[in-house]
Amino acid sequence: MKHLVRLFGPARDAAGAAEVEVEAATVAELLAALGERYPSLREILAVSAVAVNCEYAQPDQPLAAGDEIAVIPPVSGG
Repeated sequence: MKHLVRLFGPARDAAGAAEVEVEAATVAELLAALGERYPSLREILAVSAVAVNCEYAQPDQPLAAGDEIAVIPPVSGG
């Protein structure tokens, strides 16, 4: 099943888009597919969180049709 994934900050810059469509059944598969399609994202994905329906998700979490998915890279500031 295909999912629309929102990207923020350096993840958006690395992929060259704010949203991408990826086929995956779990969060882990989603991250693997993103890394395959966008090699420049791999380092960012390794330290990023994934949110599904506005809640942080674990790698083994299944994805369902219509889920709102976001890749959230670490942020810094003061």
